[in-house]
Amino acid sequence: MEPQSTQTIHQRIEIIDIARGVALVAMAVYHFTWDLDFFGYIEPGTSVSGGWRIFARVIATSFLFLVGVSLYLAHGRGVRWRAFARRLAMILAAAAAITAVTYVVTPDAFIFFGILHNIALSSLLGIAVLRLPTPTLIALAAAVAVAPQAIHAPVLDQPAFWWSGLSRNVPGSNDYIPIFPWFAAVLAGIAAAKAATHSGLTARMAASAPAGGARLLGAAGRHSLAFYLLHQPVLFSGVWLFAQVLPPAQPDLSESFLGACTAQCASARAEPFCRAYCACLLETARVEDRLAILYDPQRDAAAQQWLEDVAFRCSVENNG
Repeated sequence: MEPQSTQTIHQRIEIIDIARGVALVAMAVYHFTWDLDFFGYIEPGTSVSGGWRIFARVIATSFLFLVGVSLYLAHGRGVRWRAFARRLAMILAAAAAITAVTYVVTPDAFIFFGILHNIALSSLLGIAVLRLPTPTLIALAAAVAVAPQAIHAPVLDQPAFWWSGLSRNVPGSNDYIPIFPWFAAVLAGIAAAKAATHSGLTARMAASAPAGGARLLGAAGRHSLAFYLLHQPVLFSGVWLFAQVLPPAQPDLSESFLGACTAQCASARAEPFCRAYCACLLETARVEDRLAILYDPQRDAAAQQWLEDVAFRCSVENNG
């Protein structure tokens, strides 16, 4: 039998909404930086390297941790299947829309398994482990976190397994959040919510009433899916309109290629590999007098085949 403190498990906890709102604002800041990078207002690759890369990972981790927290608070005493199915359907529809739109806008780096895709599958997996003891959840989270370094088999390199995070040939994507290792954050959230509920912490959190600007963050957190879907089109359109009035300085094409190539590659591979790999592509094209192919989005079949061959050689060379 659950302790008495779980009577508040279905009660809205404003502090959690505020935490989600803070994560949304951080995400908007990051995406605005990505937009500036995309349009050429800042040094190419800025948004996917260094501190910005870490910032993006912290944001994704916080969202998924809160998914786990919310999953337990909503269904810890028993899965409310109708509410769960309705929420899951909304997330799946939004994920499909993100895939379709990005395939049209950025076909070379479209989002085939981003944060929304992860949240949908993680929600299903989370429901399956919701009643595991807290120590077991923590151990499972640790195992999921280290799985990409510990598990590999050639069969996992097939496109059918790219969602897993256990593949080593995943193409570039503007948002790639596979199950391994990211499901670990959801499991940690479930464990934290379970421990907090059993200790009575959630009951104390539910009794608090934040005021002032925190309420605005809480409102955003209560409508996180709508915020997620709307904020980037608004920001992207704003930067595009600004670019029509005050275009960015035109960068050197080689630097532009290196920045774009590294940015696309870094969503799935380590940054040092990506820098070396992209530099290899550029140098090979320069030596073979085929630089124009790198900058041409309308490549013919022969040019595309040459580029794929060079990409393979550079990948093998820089994998050691």
